[in-house]
Amino acid sequence: MAQQAGNLFDLSGRVALVTGAASGIGLAAAESLAAAGARLALLDINPAVREVAAALPGSAGRHVAVVADLVVPGAAEAAVRDVTGQCGQLDILVNNAGVALLEAAQTLSEDAWDRTMALNLKAPFLLAQAAGREMIRRGYGRIVNLASQASVIALERHVAYCASKAAIVGMTKVLALEWAKHGITVNAVSPTVVETELGRKAWAGAVGEAMKAKIPAGRFARPDEIGALILYLASDAAAMVNGENIVIDGGYTAQ
Repeated sequence: MAQQAGNLFDLSGRVALVTGAASGIGLAAAESLAAAGARLALLDINPAVREVAAALPGSAGRHVAVVADLVVPGAAEAAVRDVTGQCGQLDILVNNAGVALLEAAQTLSEDAWDRTMALNLKAPFLLAQAAGREMIRRGYGRIVNLASQASVIALERHVAYCASKAAIVGMTKVLALEWAKHGITVNAVSPTVVETELGRKAWAGAVGEAMKAKIPAGRFARPDEIGALILYLASDAAAMVNGENIVIDGGYTAQ
């Protein structure tokens, strides 16, 4: 008998780890998952994530915070151990933390390239690997990797960023292929510019208006729209969606 639509989005009894969760897309994802009943573990390098976790809907102490720098060796495995130790399990991983160091290709420094790959690619893989082991053991899991429209198109001054996000999509597909038999789905989400605090600053003024003019919808995405898509992929409603890169860009890449 088919489940009712509302039940498909019920995450009661699930534990979700969201990285980069102190603000922006990570916070929007955490809010969406918490509203659906999940217990949240919020990870961020910013200690303010503790206050964010305390403010999420739910009983006092329900949600936990992990303050960590994911580029430090061993941080990913330690974070997963911390979450499973505090919450008893890990069902959902949202790999959201990232960085955009923009520079023309001919002048981009090796350090900027390495920093981009460390946070945008290596850390998400190590987190997925550590979380995946726990999910394989339990026979269930949902992993959502934040990519970008930059994973499928070229953007000037984004050479390291584009490369890292394209690699995230490739990684997503391999993990989806290998882990489906364990009840795990792995998908990527690729937004256009999102109206986070950082997004509004980076795309303020004429450069932002020019970018909006290229988007058929005529605007940037809202964080809650990305959070809703992440909720869908983390829910039973998307149980048959696996290895996909879902672009949410108002039609930008349809042209």
